[in-house]
Amino acid sequence: MCGRFVITSAPAALRQLFGYVEQPNFPPRYNVAPTQPIPVVLVENGARHFRLMRWGLLPSWVKDPKGFTLLINARSETVLEKPAFKKAIRRRRGLIPADGYYEWKVEGGRKQPFFIHRADGAPLGFAAVFETWAGPNGEELDTIAIVTAAADEDLAALHDRVPVTISERDFERWLDCRSDEIDSILPLMAAPRIGEFAWHPISTRVNRVANDDEQLLLPISAEEMEAEAEAAKPKKAPRKAAASSADDGQGSLF
Repeated sequence: MCGRFVITSAPAALRQLFGYVEQPNFPPRYNVAPTQPIPVVLVENGARHFRLMRWGLLPSWVKDPKGFTLLINARSETVLEKPAFKKAIRRRRGLIPADGYYEWKVEGGRKQPFFIHRADGAPLGFAAVFETWAGPNGEELDTIAIVTAAADEDLAALHDRVPVTISERDFERWLDCRSDEIDSILPLMAAPRIGEFAWHPISTRVNRVANDDEQLLLPISAEEMEAEAEAAKPKKAPRKAAASSADDGQGSLF
């Protein structure tokens, strides 16, 4: 799955890569989390555009968002049938610019975070589907989910799911929603090729959404991981001293 990701490339570099007409200026983000507004590239009237959408898809037919599960990912195997996604995959596909993402693996009884990125260091585009939810008072909210696939054998060492990434040569094919025909995009909803991504362990500071700085991306050593694991252990309460044979409650208060 994908539950946190990173956008560190310069706005001008991302605009050149994705080819949208707007010229947004935004700071690097090192810990993007669900429910936050995220950049999305889509096609409208034949041109690519930059939009901000809430990460966590809300289908248009939902009446009360408070009682609906947050949909941050859409499984490629079921995206064509699930009521929440089956229309969006045909008519509302987008790309989410990113420079990597985080995944957690259970090691020694604790979850160790890893930073995952393209081995060549290039930015990437997550495959995504979006919907516009209209509220009872006329309010509208653009929402989006990242498409995921079963991991190949290398990334499966970290997690059994990975975000689907679309290569630059396939941007146009993924974003073209002029018809309901989707046979051409089905092959794109697959895991990255073996060796395309690299990863390394990072500090558990990433666990807190409030931490959003470049230090999160730095690899940590085995010694540092051990120190973090030790610091995370619950502290034992000091044991009470046993009463001595002389302190038996007889005359000790006088």
